Amino acid sequence: MADTAVHAGHESGHHVTTTGLSNNKLAMWLFLGSECLLFGGLISTYMLYRGRTGDGPGPNQLFDIPLTSISSFVLLMSSLTMVLAVNSAKRKDDANTKLWLVATALLGSLFVGAQVYEFTAFYQEGIGFTTSLFSSSFFTLTGFHGVHVSIGVLMLLALAAMITRNRVAGDKAEAVELVGLYWHFVDVVWVVIFTLVYLIPA
Repeated sequence: MADTAVHAGHESGHHVTTTGLSNNKLAMWLFLGSECLLFGGLISTYMLYRGRTGDGPGPNQLFDIPLTSISSFVLLMSSLTMVLAVNSAKRKDDANTKLWLVATALLGSLFVGAQVYEFTAFYQEGIGFTTSLFSSSFFTLTGFHGVHVSIGVLMLLALAAMITRNRVAGDKAEAVELVGLYWHFVDVVWVVIFTLVYLIPA
């Protein structure tokens, strides 16, 4: 069975592991697994320190739930456009692949913009990274996720540009799928963060 998978992979131009996944996909899954551990540690740290506000306001006084809910919806919609990009790539429809990649990047940028606005509002209220254990753990967790989204936006735009110039090495569909795996990961992580950080009272 494994030999068949490997043989089929070589015939299609891909290096396939005994798991049936290509080397690239396996590497991405291993990377995402390590990221799960990292975010798990950050989330656990926040849950431990979210009540340690010192003399400053707590999360219930700071969070703008309607704004964060809208930005969360925008990020979730970007998963849909990412799925459309992957499907277009599998059909070898470069035009729509680029369209949906750029749309996904735009939605991700809107999410990051909302996060920057939130951080700015906190700063204006006198809440900085070193104000309290709560603020330190909050900024670290959400900021680290925001960096991941920003990296994803750059990956999406770079991939769209490479497709335009026909400079994608290997299988275009697999390249889009790999970026899609990363993008869906940051979306799922945000669902967990939004639920635990914003919706569950401290």
